[in-house]
Amino acid sequence: MEREVAAHREDDEPLTPAGRFFLQPEMNQVINCAIGMKNPIDIEALKDAIKDSLMLQHPRFRSVLVRDKQGREHWRQTQLDLDNHVFLREIGSEENDDDETVVNDYLADLAVSSPMSTDKPLWELNVVRARKCCVLRIHHALGDGISLMSLFIACCRKADRPDQMATIPNNSSSSSILRREGEKIGIGGRLRWIWRMWLRLMMAAWFTLVYAMEFLLRCLWVKDEKTAISGGDGVELWPRKIATAKFSIDDMKAVKRALVNATINDVLFGVISSGLSRYLDLKTSKTEPREGIQISGLSMVNIRKQPGLQEMSKLVKSKSGSRWGNQFGFMILPVYYHREVNDPLQYVKRAKAMIDKKKLSLEAHFSYKIAALVMSLLGPKVAIYLNHRIVCNTTFTISNVLGPQEEIMIAGNPINYIRVNTAALTHAITMHMVSYAGRAEMQILVAKDIIPDPKVLAKCFEDALLEMKDAAATSTAVQEGKDS
Repeated sequence: MEREVAAHREDDEPLTPAGRFFLQPEMNQVINCAIGMKNPIDIEALKDAIKDSLMLQHPRFRSVLVRDKQGREHWRQTQLDLDNHVFLREIGSEENDDDETVVNDYLADLAVSSPMSTDKPLWELNVVRARKCCVLRIHHALGDGISLMSLFIACCRKADRPDQMATIPNNSSSSSILRREGEKIGIGGRLRWIWRMWLRLMMAAWFTLVYAMEFLLRCLWVKDEKTAISGGDGVELWPRKIATAKFSIDDMKAVKRALVNATINDVLFGVISSGLSRYLDLKTSKTEPREGIQISGLSMVNIRKQPGLQEMSKLVKSKSGSRWGNQFGFMILPVYYHREVNDPLQYVKRAKAMIDKKKLSLEAHFSYKIAALVMSLLGPKVAIYLNHRIVCNTTFTISNVLGPQEEIMIAGNPINYIRVNTAALTHAITMHMVSYAGRAEMQILVAKDIIPDPKVLAKCFEDALLEMKDAAATSTAVQEGKDS
């Protein structure tokens, strides 16, 4: 329970609507990040690194949740005791040498049975020394994936240059690209450029209207047909399993290069579409599900003005367009079941065509603004109800966070992997992908009574990418032959 205080203090910071939303008992979302280390973990050195890190300089990580006499929630800074946040854990049996399985089983248990106490700042670090792994648990009310990944990178150093901080990958926004294009052309060409921009604005307005209506209908009654991977009301309380799908960034780039103007996200969603079709083929009869059935996913989308990871100095400035906190909206991204597809790249082509329209729209901004408006005007009960409805009416959740492109270390210990998942939702499948040092690893959290074999599902995704890479290589060779 939140602390009740006698009077409001001037340094108390009110919670944002998103922060209040994530702290509701029906939601109570916690982000669980597994960080695999190369060497044995020195817990005292780790504590010293945390003490000197930017994480503890951020007020959210030194604040407790309080409620005043009027019932308003606030963050209140308090004295931090690291011993209440850093714990040594023993998990798994000594006979089991499979570290990945043991850690994933531990994360699966955390997803359904371990809420965080509000008697202290809402984060903790569980050190699993026997598995060379740390599990950083942070309440979603503190921030989203972009905020927390940016903060984590700021706490690390380059593995090959310990005296240098880890760097943030650069992302050029579409607006800056368009601006540079406009600067390159002459006066005559600029009129054509203005005409294209006007058409683009009209298309954006149309797609925003269409997808906003679809989003509202999903909140009310429109839902996916039932399949072997569907969740539903109450599934968030069911026991979970986790498997890890592992991808090579070079393989994803090879597929991306085979298609004009494709992105890694297009490739990822093509892999999701193909992988789910493969899994349904294994688990259902030849007549079910029907060909072309829609399977809808909720994708979390960063809505900051500057996309991608940001320097911490930008995130903490209240007037910055790249603010700290939960600055994301949702897109409904449909995939379709297909029994036989001759060209694996068709999955990526369909994904790209759909995502291009979605990116033109303001669907993610609309969903964010609607959620904040409902929280402010109608209260958390209505917001929780509408969120519950849209999750029940879709099939899976997907997110993708860009991590460090180089190997990094913390407390002098190089990091082998970074894997993320969250507390369970009513979906039977929740997928979170993080890229790190040339690899991308996707945590697949499933309700084990619906999907008892998540490792099979992970293999379906991995095989889908490898098949696409082979198809891309063949396509490139054929094109080069024509050009020659």
